[in-house]
Amino acid sequence: MAEQQSDGVGNYSLTHGAQEALDALLNIAGKQIPAGFTTHIHDVTFTTKGDGHGVYLPCPFKETEASSAMKAVEAGAAAAVADIRYGSKKRKINVDLERATCFLFSAYLSTIDGMDKAHPDVKSKLKGRPLSTTPAQSILYRRLSANLYETRNPGEYFHIHGSLEATTTLNMIGLEGHRPDMTDYHECIKLIESHVKQFSAEELEKMNAEKRQAGVTCLKWDEFKETSYGKTALEKPPWIVEAMETSTPPVPFPDSKLIGSKPQPLAGIRVLELCRIVAGPAIGRTLAEYGADVIKVTSPNLSDVPFFQVDGNLGKHTLSLDLHHAPDRETFSTLLSTTDILLDGYRPGSLTRLGYGPSQLLSLAQSRNKGIIYISESCFGALPPSQTTPTPTPTSPPSSTSNSTAPITHQDPLSFPHRPGWQQIADCITGLAWAQGTSLLSLSSPLVPPFPMSDYGTGCAGTIAALTGLYHRARIGGSWFGAVSLVGYDVFLMKLGLYSPAMCAAIKEEFGAAGFEGLRHWDSVDEVGRRALKAMRGVRPGLFDEEGRRNWCGVGLGRGFGGGGGAVAGAGAGAGGGGGGHSKGESERREEATLAEVRYVKSAVEIEGLRNGFSRGTRPNGFDELGDGWEGWEVDEEMLS
Repeated sequence: MAEQQSDGVGNYSLTHGAQEALDALLNIAGKQIPAGFTTHIHDVTFTTKGDGHGVYLPCPFKETEASSAMKAVEAGAAAAVADIRYGSKKRKINVDLERATCFLFSAYLSTIDGMDKAHPDVKSKLKGRPLSTTPAQSILYRRLSANLYETRNPGEYFHIHGSLEATTTLNMIGLEGHRPDMTDYHECIKLIESHVKQFSAEELEKMNAEKRQAGVTCLKWDEFKETSYGKTALEKPPWIVEAMETSTPPVPFPDSKLIGSKPQPLAGIRVLELCRIVAGPAIGRTLAEYGADVIKVTSPNLSDVPFFQVDGNLGKHTLSLDLHHAPDRETFSTLLSTTDILLDGYRPGSLTRLGYGPSQLLSLAQSRNKGIIYISESCFGALPPSQTTPTPTPTSPPSSTSNSTAPITHQDPLSFPHRPGWQQIADCITGLAWAQGTSLLSLSSPLVPPFPMSDYGTGCAGTIAALTGLYHRARIGGSWFGAVSLVGYDVFLMKLGLYSPAMCAAIKEEFGAAGFEGLRHWDSVDEVGRRALKAMRGVRPGLFDEEGRRNWCGVGLGRGFGGGGGAVAGAGAGAGGGGGGHSKGESERREEATLAEVRYVKSAVEIEGLRNGFSRGTRPNGFDELGDGWEGWEVDEEMLS
C-alpha cells in the first residue's frame, strides 16, 4: 500500500487515508468479499465536513481511516442485499468520516435527558433494574481489577481483568475482593500493582489459566507477530464467513411493510442477539439501522454495564431469559424457530454447551428447510466448523516447544479461542497498548488506547459477516457461519501502519496542550478516555459544536429509563426467573415506563434510494415481555426522517 508522506497533521488527508485503508482492506479480505459487494464498494465516496486534514483522535493508529473503510464495505454489502430485494441499480454511496469517527466512541457521545456517561446524576436514569449497579463497575477498587500493571520483571506488563466480577482476580493476586477503605484512585492502583509485582507475566498467565480469568501479557507488535497465535491471526481477514451446509434452498427476503419514505435492506429480517457490553451489541445495533428486527436476549444472572445499553440497544427489543431454565428455553426456542441471524457474543463453545451452537442449529435449519446465519463475536476468534477445535484443559496452560521468550500460553493458537477477553485484552496482546504509550506519548511503557474503538470496529466487521451470510443464503441457499474478533480488528488496524513519527509528534503536542498528557501505564481506560474526550473538545471543537453535532447526532426515545423503571424491573426479573409470568399488562407497563430523550450517533453510511436509520429508540436490557415476540413492534415516527 502506498502511504502518504506527511511531516505533520496539517499535511495529511483523511479522505485519502480512508481510501488507502479501503484498498488495503479489500486486499486483506480477498475472497471474503463477494463480487456483488465490490461493484458497489467502488462507488463509495468518503466525505468530511471539516478540512480533511486534522486527525480527530489522540492515538497513533489510523482509526478514522479503518472505521471508514469498514463502513465502505458494510455499505457495499447492504447495497448488494438491496439489489436482490429491490432490483439491481447503481447507487450513490457516501461514508461520512466524522460519523465514522464518532461511531468508534458512540457510548461516550450518547446521552439520556442530556446526561452522558460521565454525568454525576446519570445513575438516576439507570438504577432500579437487576444488576444495574454492577459492583465491579461502580466501586473504584474493584473496577481497577481490570487494569494494566507492571510485573515483578521491570519493563514487563500484565493486564489483569476481573471482567464484571472482580473478586476472583483480586483473590488470585492475594487481595480481598472488597476493600471499602480503598477509595482513592492512586492508592488503589498502588496497592493492586504492589501485588501484581509479586509475580512474573508467565506466572500470571498460569494463574489466569487456572482461574479462567481474562488477563494477558502486554506484548509489542513485533513480539505478537512472533507467537504461534500471532502468526495464525496475521493470516486471517477481519471477518470469516463459510458455509455450514448447502442443502437448504435459497431464501427470498420477506415481504415487509414500508416504514418511512424509503425501503430498508434488512426489513423483516429477524435477529436474535446473545451479547453483552459493546462489540456484539454493536452488530445488532447496525443491523437494526438497516431495518432488521433485533431481539437482544440477556441472562438475569450475568452483569452488564448499564450505560452502554443506551447506545447498544438502539432499535431493538430486549428480553431477560435464563437458558438453564426449561420454560425460558421454550420461549427462546420459539423465537429461534423463525430467526434468520443469531449473534453469539460469548466465549466460543458457551452456546454449544447450552444446546444452541452452530452445529446444533443445523438441525433447526434442515427441519424447517431454511438456512440460518450464525455470527460469533469474541476476543480471540472462534474457529469455523470446518476446523476441529481441541478443547484445552482450562486449569493447565498448553505446552510448547517454541524457542520464543513469550509466556507459554501465547504459543498454542488453538488455546486462544476458548480464552475470555475484552477490548483491553486484545489491545494489549496485539501491541496497541505499547504503540499508544511509546509511539504517541514517548513513554517507555504501554498505555491502553482511549475508548472502546476496537469493540465498535469489531461490531462493524460482524455486520459485514452477517450481511455476507444473508447475501449467500438469498442467492445460493445454505446456512452460514461468520467469525469476528477484537484481535482480528486490531491486527487489521496494525497492518495499516501507524502515523509517521512526525505526525505522532504533532498529535502529541496538539492534544497534550489540551490535556492529554501526564498519563502512565497504570491509568485506567476510563481515565484515558476522559482525558482524550476533554482534549478532543479543545483540539477539534468543530466535531462537538452545534453544527458538528447536527451532522452526527440523532434524537430518539429511551423507554424504561428513570423513575418508572421499577415496573420494568419487575417484569424483567419475572421473565428471567419464572419463564412466562407477565407481572403487568402491556399498557400499564408502558404507562409506568419513563420516557427519556436519547441522543446518539447516526450511521456513517448513506445509500441512494434506501433508508438507513432506526425505527425505534432504546431501552435497558430485559425491558420487553415474553409475549411480545416478533410482531406488533412500536415505531417512533420522529426517528424516520
